[in-house]
Amino acid sequence: MNNQIKVGIVGYGNLGRGTIEAIKQCSDMELVAVFTRRAPESLSINEPNVEVLHISSAEEYKNKIDVMILCGGSATDLPEQGPHFAKMFNTIDSYDTHAKIPEYFSAVDEAAKESGKTSIISVGWDPGLFSINRLMTEAILPNGATYSFWGEGLSQGHSDAVRRVEGVVGGVQYTVPIDEAIEKVKSGVNPELSTGEKHRRVCYVVAEEGYDQAKIEHEIKTMPNYFADYETEVHFITAEELKDNHSKLPHGGFVIRSGKTGNDNKQIIEFSLNLESNPEFTASVLVAYARAAYRLNKEGQAGAKTVFDVAPGYLSPKSAEDLRRDLL
Repeated sequence: MNNQIKVGIVGYGNLGRGTIEAIKQCSDMELVAVFTRRAPESLSINEPNVEVLHISSAEEYKNKIDVMILCGGSATDLPEQGPHFAKMFNTIDSYDTHAKIPEYFSAVDEAAKESGKTSIISVGWDPGLFSINRLMTEAILPNGATYSFWGEGLSQGHSDAVRRVEGVVGGVQYTVPIDEAIEKVKSGVNPELSTGEKHRRVCYVVAEEGYDQAKIEHEIKTMPNYFADYETEVHFITAEELKDNHSKLPHGGFVIRSGKTGNDNKQIIEFSLNLESNPEFTASVLVAYARAAYRLNKEGQAGAKTVFDVAPGYLSPKSAEDLRRDLL
């Protein structure tokens, strides 16, 4: 097929690997190249027709790639890479530092408008699919409250924080929604809940041999911004148990809107996800939005966009006629 959307990937971590798998499931897309900051020859991606190149050579592919999917992290990679690649390509990214989204949007918007490209930012499930559900349910039930719960799932940021504690040689952290809080919300009483009342944190830790486990536990439980405000459990396990039982990256969560209509009737809207692989699912969302960016750009819609600006029909490989017939 000559009319396939030609895709590039920047970054080859968990998300980059998930994106390769997601593209394979889309018959209207072709992966052209993976760009990395590492030595390209050090990556073995086992995809015969895909080039692996250093990130510095991306500009040479301006006319060979329709959409570039940016798979770097939000802390340091995307603030630099988002505007940089928007000057050359239509882009998709999963920027997720919620408080800084407005300034990131502005930087990408300026670069994309200048180049006539389309960049959809903060794509994934939160921000992303959860954001859409928050917007829709709030618009439908203006008299109410929205609650977002995350988990049960492995949090990469919190797991990193656990691993930085002295005496820890390995560890993971799971965010777990508190059932009582979910039940309260679903009952329609619209409770005021702090984040600590909505979630607890469960850590599985491999300690250095002979290191004081009580000291490690205290250090984790009192860590500001990560654990201090939460009910936190710390379980000590062996390196083997960590590898066997905790090497997948599951996640998920709920968005629940509880509202009232007309004659004080309670109405509850719920959207939930249960994911065995967070990076593979996030990558699947990025790939669907890559199709949208390509189409929007063909229509001349340049600049930065968010999931709020993209009509659902743009995500599907099916035609508008087929969607009306099959899914409406």
